[in-house]
Amino acid sequence: MKFFTEDFQNFFKDLSQNNHTNWFHAHKNEYETHVKKPFEQLIGDLISEISKHEDLGNITIKDCILRINKDIRFSKDKSPYNTHVTAFISKGGGKDKSIPGLFLRLSTESIGIMGGCFGPDKTQIDQIRKFIQDNLSSFQSINSSPAFISKYGKIQGESLKRIPEDLVDIAQTEPLILNKQWYFVTEMDASFLQNPKLFSEIMECYHTAKPINDFLTKAISK
Repeated sequence: MKFFTEDFQNFFKDLSQNNHTNWFHAHKNEYETHVKKPFEQLIGDLISEISKHEDLGNITIKDCILRINKDIRFSKDKSPYNTHVTAFISKGGGKDKSIPGLFLRLSTESIGIMGGCFGPDKTQIDQIRKFIQDNLSSFQSINSSPAFISKYGKIQGESLKRIPEDLVDIAQTEPLILNKQWYFVTEMDASFLQNPKLFSEIMECYHTAKPINDFLTKAISK
């Protein structure tokens, strides 16, 4: 199924040159038709398909999609709109990025697909480190699988600059235990947005990410 047309990219190309409220309101119908509705359709279909493989609770399309309006309160760039659309499909949706899930960002430049645990709090960080320590061989097996490396490369995230004494020994074996985030990203060219195989490719990324997402979910659920 094809979700997007060339008008999706054209809208954001124009928005990047006219990023102000008057222009956006004058082109609201184009946004609704070529961006918002097809993106909602994609996310709705992904929620339905992913729900066959894990419990997403009562999450809705609205819960998953982040607003196109930027939070400019603390930003030097005061342009009011993002030039991309984003969604986070998990039990927590866009309001809780500590729950591992599928994150999408679609723009004129690329299709970004991310998994893992992007925003854990201190308690969750400690839980993940303890779970890695207690299940080291399982974690390393998942993290080093050919399918994961081929699709995502490696787990990323900010890590501790100073190593606590209780982590010195295991950090030599598994440096990722020092992370404060555990996420991974793959990108496709934006031209693939108009490809009928877009949905199946995203689901392939989901299935590749699922073992690590499941591992991290178990860690923070304890």
